[in-house]
Amino acid sequence: MATGSATAGGRGRGRGSGRGRGRARGQVLRAANSPAVAAAARSGFVARGVIYVLIGVLSLRIAFFGGGEQADRGGAIAEIARKPFGTVLLWLLGIALAGMALWRLSEAVFGQAGPDGGKPGKRAMAAGRSVFYGFVAYSVLSYAAGDKGSGSGSSDRTSRDVTAKALDWPGGQWIVGVAGAAVTAAGVWIAVRAVMRKFEKHLKMGEMSRRTRQVVAFLGVFGGAARGVVFATAGGFAVAAAVRHEPGRAKGMDDTLRTFADTPAGPWLLALMAVGLMTFGVFSWANARWRKV
Repeated sequence: MATGSATAGGRGRGRGSGRGRGRARGQVLRAANSPAVAAAARSGFVARGVIYVLIGVLSLRIAFFGGGEQADRGGAIAEIARKPFGTVLLWLLGIALAGMALWRLSEAVFGQAGPDGGKPGKRAMAAGRSVFYGFVAYSVLSYAAGDKGSGSGSSDRTSRDVTAKALDWPGGQWIVGVAGAAVTAAGVWIAVRAVMRKFEKHLKMGEMSRRTRQVVAFLGVFGGAARGVVFATAGGFAVAAAVRHEPGRAKGMDDTLRTFADTPAGPWLLALMAVGLMTFGVFSWANARWRKV
């Protein structure tokens, strides 16, 4: 009887601890799906949109007026800093981007919205995006706190420096070449998915009017395709740097965009890409309203 009582007690404790773990997991899941996390995600989309719109505006200026402005994230941050209450705006931008990183982290841990959101591949991508947005948020907040070299550095100089260091490693050409090919593939993937309108499954299309759906679809297709082309082109320059063992051939977003003006189409191709990036920024704002989070 004593043994039976002990066994029953052990089973009771096991069931109790199991229920306790279940309650704890449920609390964590509710926290991940809380209105606060949803608000963090939506504020992150707003912040991402601001950066892309500003990069597009800076690119348009370069296309038609030249000048030494940076058409990249650093240039966008510097542009905000020059505005009235620029430091306050940067703090808000950085906090919003940190919210985006937090939301992506919750997707990595608990899965994305939708029936296939728990797939390992999607969780891994969410984890990578969380790290990326965490880094961007840190750079913006550091700039707002007074570290002027943190967020506004040239993407071109960074790309060349990183490429030069990597090429000096054993097998460095292969490392840079594979990384460049990966960026190119990612850019093509982004553009193709945009053209195929894969983004619609992540949006609450049923809550939009017919006209709004048409506008959002255009923003997603044109903006996403332009963004993908820029990424793919930057990756191609990295591959060229690896093949020729010339770090100077690697380009950040600024130099990548400027190369479009060197084509036979002249500044008009750069202007088209600039409008595309601005369009993607507006599409990010549409995500802030209708994204399933």
